[in-house]
Amino acid sequence: MKLQVERDVLAEAVTWAVRGLSTRPPVPVLAGVLLEASEDSLTLSAFDYEVSAKVTVPAQVDEPGETLVMGRLLSEISRSLPAKPVSLAVDGAKLTVSCGSSRFALQQMPTADYPTLPISPEPSGSVQGDVFTQAVAQVAIAADRGDTLPILTGVRMEIEGDKLSLLATDRYRLALRELTWNPSTADASHVALIPARTLSDTARALGASGTVGIALGHAAGGEGLVGFEAGRRRSTSRLLDGEYPKVTAIFPTSVDTVAVLNTATLTEAVKRVALVAERNAAVRLRFSEGQVGIEAGQGDDAQASEAVECNLQGPELEIAFNPQFLLDGLGAIGTAYARMSFTQPSRPAVLSGQAEADGDADESYRYVLMPVRFAS
Repeated sequence: MKLQVERDVLAEAVTWAVRGLSTRPPVPVLAGVLLEASEDSLTLSAFDYEVSAKVTVPAQVDEPGETLVMGRLLSEISRSLPAKPVSLAVDGAKLTVSCGSSRFALQQMPTADYPTLPISPEPSGSVQGDVFTQAVAQVAIAADRGDTLPILTGVRMEIEGDKLSLLATDRYRLALRELTWNPSTADASHVALIPARTLSDTARALGASGTVGIALGHAAGGEGLVGFEAGRRRSTSRLLDGEYPKVTAIFPTSVDTVAVLNTATLTEAVKRVALVAERNAAVRLRFSEGQVGIEAGQGDDAQASEAVECNLQGPELEIAFNPQFLLDGLGAIGTAYARMSFTQPSRPAVLSGQAEADGDADESYRYVLMPVRFAS
């Protein structure tokens, strides 16, 4: 194998391909990145039996061939090279990487031991890249980060026709985002439980592209896989097994009190008051006509309070939340105003957004937050 490729093109491609590789793989070859040169392109692949990534970039190929080398090491080297064309060539048992006066020799790994990647998925439909990235970020914040219930570490993707919904919960909050996508067939119907971390990484990496293709079911290469494609980048992920709990019943069927607040103003106030809330102790919100009082700390502990303007409809209310969970939701809604809907202090509250203070609620994204009980 012998070829030449632009430094920035190589660095970006290797970094993207190896982003999900484990630092301690169960088998040494799973730390590798597979380089395949043919005609006028270089294809880089990485696979650890859970997540696969493949990207093809233009290259000047003198001798086609393939090699397997340490992925993270090649990524670090390619990013550190000077801004000049990079030459890659197999020389005996080594892959030489030359750029300007810099030269590296990497030990090749046995390609025969490398697992076969899943087949390239055929998209079941597509969605606008920036919309998909935002939607995943809005929902993934609510996925569980522990190992107690592995199924809750996933994001549930459901597709019915041109409607795509993403759902995640860690039992203390729940996030649901609904959006429109372009299915390959009008009667598309799929449900998939995707590891939240993998989905977040993939959405961030592919979202800069104009559109992201999503493959589910047989189109992804098997019922246990989901595939993503954008430009010349493709990746697959193994799905989580199990039945996701029917958590949508948490959404309140009626609303007694609605408060509309400036998102940025409320966020900054909660951040300030929460400084005295040790170990994420609750912050208390007292909603009354024209304002909400925000308080934290009590007794001999440090205390803080602040008031923020709000438009209140319905009975006055006092409720408490984990401040970080509340801030996560405020940071995710992506609108100038936050709309908080309540039934009673002991029941879940629903956070959504709206563009204007007296505008309509945008319920394409809803963040349900469980209240915290407080002594008084």
